[in-house]
Amino acid sequence: MQYDPEVADRVRKVIADAGVTQREFARRIVMDPSKLSRSLGGTRRFTAAELARIADTGGVDAGWLLGAVRPPEPAVRRERAVAPEGGRPLQIVRETVRLIAERGFHAVRVQDIAAACDTSTAAIHYHFPGRDDLLEAAVRWCMDEDTARRAARIADAADTADELRQLIELQIPRTPQQRWQWSVWLDLWAEAARSTAMGRLHADYYRQWRTTVADVIRRGIAEGVFRLADPEAAALRLTALIDGLATQVLASGPDSPGTGPDDMHESLIAYVDATLTAH
Repeated sequence: MQYDPEVADRVRKVIADAGVTQREFARRIVMDPSKLSRSLGGTRRFTAAELARIADTGGVDAGWLLGAVRPPEPAVRRERAVAPEGGRPLQIVRETVRLIAERGFHAVRVQDIAAACDTSTAAIHYHFPGRDDLLEAAVRWCMDEDTARRAARIADAADTADELRQLIELQIPRTPQQRWQWSVWLDLWAEAARSTAMGRLHADYYRQWRTTVADVIRRGIAEGVFRLADPEAAALRLTALIDGLATQVLASGPDSPGTGPDDMHESLIAYVDATLTAH
């Protein structure tokens, strides 16, 4: 599919009609925001699957996006028989992530995802042609959700020290939902180790996560809350400790002996007090 400026113009119209930012629309169609920008700017072509997700999410005909049919009038926009919350692409990704948490990525079949979404396997392939496409979308959705949770959690932090404590607490797998999220991450990490594309996505996410922690530490040093340290090195050590302890908590199980959530929290706070907190 060659780049067509008219296709880009139609996609811009769909985004404008949706009444959201370009970044938010990218989240809804589970697409890298930078890829969407490049596709709109002419340095990258939309894939057929991306156009399918744009059409579904925007409630327009895919043929219209490609110029094959006349543009729909606002009053007669295509209506979907079933409109899952957030649109079909997000529903597919959410159910994929849930099934990965329950069974592991390689045990999840397209038929399972289709059944969970009450749709056909053809519909799954229409939006995500291959397992790699679906896995990348699942990773991206998890990243976006995690970033949003962090932003919401630290919004009301009392000070920089409290902000770091809130970030730490958010990583403790205490609730079934938090254990579920960590189970997904562990499975996706294993895939990232085998996939160059997933590896890059994983590296990008961790770079953002460590930068968030490093920024908090840097501000804490400037405020005198934390002692003088290399913020990047401190963030690397702390995030690595979080990952290792979370893995132990999950391996121990919620009701079995071993490292528990309270043990993890106590160890992390003790580490921060010993290495960062100004006394």
